[in-house]
Amino acid sequence: MPEQVLLLLAAGLAVGLLLLLSLLLCCLQRKKNGQSQYQELLSPVPSVPACPPPVVLVSQGFWALPSDIPFTLPPRFSAQNNKDLINDGRAGKEEGQGTKVEPRRDILAHRGSLSVRSWYPVGSVLADLYSVAPLSEVVAPPPGMNTRLCFSVDYRHGTEQLMVSLLRLSNLPPRFHGNLTLVELRLLPDDRRPRQAKARGTGPDPEFSDWFIFQVSGACVRQSTLSVCVLSSQQGGKRHAVGRVLFPLEGEHVQAGRVLWRDLEPEEDLQCSELGDMQVSLSYSSSLQRLSVVVLRARGLQLHPDAGVCVQVSLQIHTRAVKVKRSCAVKGERDLFFNHRMTFKLRPQHLDEACLRFELQQLNNNRSEPPALLGVLVLGPFMYARGPQLQQWMDMVDPAEEPVKLWHGLGRAT
Repeated sequence: MPEQVLLLLAAGLAVGLLLLLSLLLCCLQRKKNGQSQYQELLSPVPSVPACPPPVVLVSQGFWALPSDIPFTLPPRFSAQNNKDLINDGRAGKEEGQGTKVEPRRDILAHRGSLSVRSWYPVGSVLADLYSVAPLSEVVAPPPGMNTRLCFSVDYRHGTEQLMVSLLRLSNLPPRFHGNLTLVELRLLPDDRRPRQAKARGTGPDPEFSDWFIFQVSGACVRQSTLSVCVLSSQQGGKRHAVGRVLFPLEGEHVQAGRVLWRDLEPEEDLQCSELGDMQVSLSYSSSLQRLSVVVLRARGLQLHPDAGVCVQVSLQIHTRAVKVKRSCAVKGERDLFFNHRMTFKLRPQHLDEACLRFELQQLNNNRSEPPALLGVLVLGPFMYARGPQLQQWMDMVDPAEEPVKLWHGLGRAT
């Protein structure tokens, strides 16, 4: 019996030892497998040695964390709390012997709106540095009561551009003080369309402060003339010519940036052309499809004393004369007054194809001979006219349907 017990104990111990050894082997195997499967990751951001300037590293596509980038925050703009204000007030009472010292926020309000640590004021904007003197003080007109225009001219050879700065008018006639002042600029003789400017106020000295660019070659600019026409516009849209400045550009454009003053020539005193001038009024009604023409005056003509003068007006579409009308004959020496009105039927679709041809004719005593041609004027769109002749036609087509009156120089028949 005792021998059997001993055998059982020995067998149990052997089995326990085997189980313990198997458990140890399993633990060692798992630990070995864990070391081969899981490895410690290295930091993608290398260490940066200490140096005075901050360094931000970017390497091989890894983004550095915000905490790894060295930077410093600027000092905050913080207001003084209520406790500090109370302490400052108490200290002021003790040191000032009854005189109250203003809080520091009042000092900041006086010296500037922002402050940093230790209450150092940043500063304030000095308004005097940005104030602009009025144009009337910068560009004072010369003495006198003539109506003058202030402008400057500059030609840039590199870009072949003529720059005209329109500044102001001086001593405008009293009857135009309440109206809007307009200016039309042209570069004669071949300017296709005028540049327009509007005054920024009314009164005797309206200001413009506008600039314009004309593209013109260096060879042509010396042969050109700058024409500045001043107009006064009423509330109803009716315009009155105040005067004009004709400024030859030969030799003047070299003096760049110089402020120029020129007297306006009144519309009635403008120099006549070689063959004379004629004043015409045009208006067009789209609803009635009616073109109204008024031949007003002619001046500067070379006439025989006793010969009558008439105006023949032809409405043409392309090269075909649709309608021809003639005014009554008028006699005079150099200046003639016609005041003759004519109307023509013209559809709106033909406004870009039609033109008016004016022929100033001097009648002969012998009616069998044809009249002598004194001068020709053509008013129409871009296909037929340029400069003032084109501009009057364009103003006539304006929807306002107001009469447009203008002087034109007569040309020779071609």
